[in-house]
Amino acid sequence: MIAPSAVRNRREAGELVLQWSDGEQVISHARLRGACPCSQCRAGRLGGRIDLVSDTVRVERVEGQGYGIQLVFSDGHERGIYPWAYLKELGGC
Repeated sequence: MIAPSAVRNRREAGELVLQWSDGEQVISHARLRGACPCSQCRAGRLGGRIDLVSDTVRVERVEGQGYGIQLVFSDGHERGIYPWAYLKELGGC
C-alpha cells in the first residue's frame, strides 16, 4: 500500500484528512479512536465490547511509522498504529 501524499490533522474540526492519488479522505477523530487497531482495543471488539467514544476526543499528535501512522488521542490513548491500508478502509475517498 502506497502512503498518501499528505496527512493533515484538523484538530478543531475533529478530522484527519488524507490525500490519496484517487481523492481526499476525511475521517473523524472519534471514528479513528473507536476503530483503534491496537491489540487491547481489537480484543475488546472481538469479545463483543463496544466502547462509546466521545465526539470531543481529538488527535493530539500524528507520528509517522513508515507503513502507517501512530495517533495520540486527547484521552491519553496512543498504542494503535494505523496502517495505510486500514485507514483507506475506514472511509471512502
